[in-house]
Amino acid sequence: MKKLFFITVISILSIPAMKAQEVRIGAKGGVNFSTYSGDDLGDVKSRTGFHIGGLVEVPISERFSVQPEVLFSSQGAKYDEEGTEGGVDYAYKVTQTLDYIQVPVMAKFYVAEGFAIEAGPQVGFLASSKGEYEGTLGGVTVSGDEDLDNVSSIDVSLGGGLSYRLPMGVFFGARYNYGLTNLNDGDNSDNQKIHNNVLQLSAGYSF
Repeated sequence: MKKLFFITVISILSIPAMKAQEVRIGAKGGVNFSTYSGDDLGDVKSRTGFHIGGLVEVPISERFSVQPEVLFSSQGAKYDEEGTEGGVDYAYKVTQTLDYIQVPVMAKFYVAEGFAIEAGPQVGFLASSKGEYEGTLGGVTVSGDEDLDNVSSIDVSLGGGLSYRLPMGVFFGARYNYGLTNLNDGDNSDNQKIHNNVLQLSAGYSF
């Protein structure tokens, strides 16, 4: 899958030279509001993270262009966990952080000067997965962190959103990414499916 995706990106960047003078190169960054959707997740809450990276916008026609990007994106979710184990009560607040190298390829359609609707696929490569917890165990305050096992190393999602670019090159965007891949790579993956859901608000510059 990695080879196929990068071949696709290279092909996009190899559009004939007659369009080369119109290609825009830029950088972007912004905030993520991420959470999970899926089976039997309980009360999952949004985690605030960030994204940053670069992009190339390649025009196909006057109103249509293709925009591959490479982003570092910090995602995940928060949730509360409580119960009793071995006769001891526990109550934790848990934060899971999933960091990805994301490679979206957006198709952009300009409906007005500078204003575009965008949609396309995204492939994410897991860079790290960590969990942090704090709470009480038997009335004693505890906290800690650990690496998360059984998280899928590849995350495929679909993105859609809006962007607006000023004549000076500064642009703003809002995008929602809906995960298609089951993040649960453990033995119970057939019974519990977990998907990334991320709202991204961005600002950047292209020239």
